[in-house]
Formats: sequence, C-alpha cells, structure tokens
Amino acid sequence: MHTLAVARAVRGIEPLVAAEIRRAGLGVVRGVRHREVWFETADPGPELLGLRTADDVLLVAAVVEGIGRGREALGRLSRAARELDAESLTKLAHQITGQATDRPHELRDGGTRDALPYGVLEGGPPYGGRGGGVEVSASFVGRRNYSRFDIEDAVGAELARPLGLPYHSRRDGRVPPEGSTAWRVTVEDGQAVIALRVPARPLHRRPYKMESIPGTLHPPVAAAMAGLARLDRAGTVLDPCCGAGTTLIEARALAPHARLIGFDHDPRAVHVAAANATRAAADSIAWGVADAGRIPLPDGSVDRVLVNPPWDRQVAPSGRLRRDPGRLWREIHRVLAVGGTVVALVPEAWRPPGFGVDRVIHLTLSGRHPVVAVLRRSASRG
Repeated sequence: MHTLAVARAVRGIEPLVAAEIRRAGLGVVRGVRHREVWFETADPGPELLGLRTADDVLLVAAVVEGIGRGREALGRLSRAARELDAESLTKLAHQITGQATDRPHELRDGGTRDALPYGVLEGGPPYGGRGGGVEVSASFVGRRNYSRFDIEDAVGAELARPLGLPYHSRRDGRVPPEGSTAWRVTVEDGQAVIALRVPARPLHRRPYKMESIPGTLHPPVAAAMAGLARLDRAGTVLDPCCGAGTTLIEARALAPHARLIGFDHDPRAVHVAAANATRAAADSIAWGVADAGRIPLPDGSVDRVLVNPPWDRQVAPSGRLRRDPGRLWREIHRVLAVGGTVVALVPEAWRPPGFGVDRVIHLTLSGRHPVVAVLRRSASRG
C-alpha cells in the first residue's frame, strides 16, 4: 500500500527538498505546491525523519477538492475530516517514530543515525502522546472569507472525536499542551490537504539548537546551502560569520572527512556554536574568535565558504566590517582557492566583485526575501 506524504519547506527551496527526497530514495515526487512537496512512498519508515532541508514531514489523510473562498468551504472540510481514518494514520505515525527510537544506531536501509537531523531521536516520547489531545495548524494562499482559526476549528473537532481526545483550539492565542497530536491543513486554489505530522515536533526544530543568538540561520536553509556547496568534494570548509554554528553543524553530515572551521567576532556566538556542536556530536568542527575583515587563514587555503553575513538588520556589522563591509568579500576571495565555491544568504540586490554567479535561489524567510547565491571565485577581484 502506498502512502502519500508532504514535506513542508521554506518558500523557494521546494525544488531542493524534492531533490533530497529523490536522492534519499524516500519515494516518488508527485507534485510541488506553495511550500509543499508531495511524494508517494511504498513503505514509510524512520528515514522520513532524515529530511534535512524540510521544515516538517506529514502523512496525507485527505485531499479535498472544491474549497472556495466562501464560508461553505468550512462545512466541506468538516465532512472530510469526519470521514477520514484518523486512528489508522495516527498508528502509522507512531510506528514510524517508534522504529527510529527503537533502533537509533541502524536504519532499515543500512544507514546510521547520521542520516537523521541531529538529536531527532533524543529526549521525550517517540511521538506526541495520545493523552495530549489534538491540535490543528492551518494556512491558505490567497484571500478567503474565513480565517485560519475557522479552518482549524472546523477540522479539529471532527478529528478529535473518533480518537476520544480533546481538541485544543489555537484561537485567541491559546497554545496547545505538549504531547498533542499535530495535524495540518493547507489550502491552495480550490484544493485542501489534511495531513498528520510524523515527528513529535517539526523537523526544523533541531534539538541540538538549545542556544541561539540574533540573526541565527534557519536549519533547513543551512542544510540547503550545504547541499548546494557540493561538500563531498571539499577539503576545507569555512564559515567566517558562524553565529550559533548552524551552517557548519548542518554541513557535517555531508562532509564527514572535511576540515570545518567557524569564526565569529562575538565570543558569545563562538561559545554558543561550540555548545550546539557538542550536542550535535559535531565536536570535530574548529571554532574561533576572529574578525571576518581579517580571516586568520592563508591565501587559497579554503575550498568552500558558507556564510550568512550581517545585514545590518538583526545583526549589525562589527569590527573591521563596521567601517568597510566589503572587506568580508575581499577576505573570502583571498582565502578561497581559485575555482572554489561560496554559498551565501544575502539581500536580493547584492552582487560581490570578484565572483561569478552560478545560481540564485529566491526565498521568503521571516517576512523577508533574501537569496541564496552560489558563487565561484574568479582568478582576480575584478
């Protein structure tokens, strides 16, 4: 029996999520929507929890057509929720996460726990416990004559009833209790999807990231950047503005033999990065306090650079970059070998001298529209 699943994603990296699904052999990609990748899997197992570029992974319970802008759509969604088999899907989610917890060092395909996002197997029950009730999170594209809370309440009560559980509404800012079984409803054009989250919490909430700092990078975006850098061919990988360490921690799974180096001008950031790396079992990463305007590495000594530089929004440039932000790119050009690759998260209109642009991916992230730029070092700064 085939199961339809949905991987949720940051807007803009849906194709990268689809590519990861194909590369990992998780199933056949059936379609891409706004922030969603649909794929069909014949035997869903704990490998689904290894999607590093996805924000979340869900099992589809129902696809409902004819969802218009009027409030009559709420009745259609309620009927669909009433008719689906919530009990069977909940048991399947328990089975998937239970397999991951029961066999933390070996997965069915012969892989290891390194295939999973760091720490996904640690702490708490394998799945949101049945005693916690039912919660629903909804979203839609375009204007509607109803709110996300109307959708959630229309679906949630119907899902909870056959399970014998309370429904916890999010209306009026209420927060569902820990351990609730999490469902999601998404509506695009005239089609709605009702789906059940597989893990107890979204995949983007990496357990290693217990500490953070302003401007820290979203882990699935960091994982996507690491994938774009083709780290399997890298000897030395640098992040000169490492912040909380997310980029290099996500890179570790793709570059087990590479030398990973992270610098930051803020000693607090370096402390947080090292602590997060320890929780992620990524102690081999080298961290240090250094000014990104004078990177303490020899010329041409780096194969790849992954960087989320200060944009002067959440984080202002400091040290030498406060006076001359362009020093960062001159220093990256200096330490990067000819033909080396930079993957950077930067404002849309930005273009650095001395680099060719191989690819630009437009994102929507925290209400802003940055780009992930894949750059190659030219022979000179130009």
